Amino acid sequence: MKIFNASQVKEADTISIQKQNITSTELMERAATKAFQWIQNKFTNTETTFHVFCGQGNNGGDGLVIARLLKKEGYNVSATIVEGAGKPTDDFTINLDRLKSVGLEPTLNYAEAEKKQVIIDTIFGIGLTRSLNDEVKKVITYINNTKAVKIAIDVPSGLFLDRKTEIAVQSDYVLTFQVPKLALYLPGNYPYVKAIEVLDIGLDEACIAETETNYYLTDNQVASQIYKPLSPSAHKGTQGHAMIIGGSYGKMGAACLSAKAALKAGCGLVTAYIPKCGYTIMQTYLPEAMVLTDSDEHIQEIAFDLEPSSIGIGMGLGVEKETQRSIYDFFLMKPTKTVIDADAINILSKNKKWLELLPQQSILTPHPKELQRLIGEWDDDFDMLEKLKTFSKQNKVVIVAKNARTIVVDGDTVYVNSSGNAALATGGSGDVLTGILTGLLAQGYNNTEAAVLGVYLHGLTADIAIKEISAHTFTASSIIDYLSQAYKQIDKV
Repeated sequence: MKIFNASQVKEADTISIQKQNITSTELMERAATKAFQWIQNKFTNTETTFHVFCGQGNNGGDGLVIARLLKKEGYNVSATIVEGAGKPTDDFTINLDRLKSVGLEPTLNYAEAEKKQVIIDTIFGIGLTRSLNDEVKKVITYINNTKAVKIAIDVPSGLFLDRKTEIAVQSDYVLTFQVPKLALYLPGNYPYVKAIEVLDIGLDEACIAETETNYYLTDNQVASQIYKPLSPSAHKGTQGHAMIIGGSYGKMGAACLSAKAALKAGCGLVTAYIPKCGYTIMQTYLPEAMVLTDSDEHIQEIAFDLEPSSIGIGMGLGVEKETQRSIYDFFLMKPTKTVIDADAINILSKNKKWLELLPQQSILTPHPKELQRLIGEWDDDFDMLEKLKTFSKQNKVVIVAKNARTIVVDGDTVYVNSSGNAALATGGSGDVLTGILTGLLAQGYNNTEAAVLGVYLHGLTADIAIKEISAHTFTASSIIDYLSQAYKQIDKV
């Protein structure tokens, strides 16, 4: 699914109005009706009380339409027009009159909002470009301090689409129109966005298809388009051979999880290259794996005479001097289809001249601290994205920047993952991801395909699991356990 910036969304609105021979007021009615229908389905009890906060621009106009529709359906609803939140647009004024015609008079007072069960935020939309004045900040602070459920229409008020946000409504739900907006998924904006629903408001399909963008949201449909079903004639020799290099004394679990995840991701064979201390552990945990061993407690020399289809390296590896030298020698071997994770990334961060030795089209999978050590500090999320794109292009690698909403960067192209939840915040989750990515590479996916599909499957396991078990009890092994169901879900699309 494409992600648009504010100017692209406005252009799509304009073209849709022209091609569909409708007015901007009619498009506003359509969009707000879609939001109202979602709200109505979520809150079926008409005893639910609502308070709609409206700016005076077109986002506020959406709020006036929603308030009118709630009123007509018998809900208990009140509305506040926020002073200082823009100048009245024509569509706002038209819908203000329509709201008054059904007997609902908006006020400038929001003292009663705290008693409302649901607050609908339509103060500002995607057109916000200036800093908020003190009065609007006061209203947003008030909304954030209430215990009400908060629904933001299109974007949380105060959220900037192209720069760091200072203050915004801390929404429980964001009902955004037609296409995702990048800012909703960035780490710095997590406090303002808990759940996102993209509502199709019928904008011109040709315009959406023809608009060029470098930003995409990975959803079930995107994942299913990448996914390659197993051939009826497949055998272990056609499904690829993955090698997992990692583990050290006390950290063998990381390599074990990666090896099992690679096999469960669908590759035909897995070989684990580990220190001798992990031999019995690996053979017991995963009898399907073949095992090669190095020194006793940590890897000192990486040498093998087989030709794996892909390699995952770094999980539980340690950063001893001998291990660092072994990584350098490994890069000199010019391996292909390599996933570089954990301590292998940390070793690179300590030896940045080695970046020029990176296998081309590798996948790097840093978590936030590892990423910081790798590319340096960044001013805000937008600066981070630019640094990621620069790093990816300079080193010809794909980066999987792990976070609550993981981002895959391939040169100038950015894929934001939509699957996953807080259940994944558990030790070993990243080791499993590396195994999945390595298993996909072994099967013939290119590095971008493997990264986008693997990250989505990884998150999807948690989405499926929390319908059956508590997020608190979800572990890295649970990801592997639910991987089969995740595959089945994308195979149905």
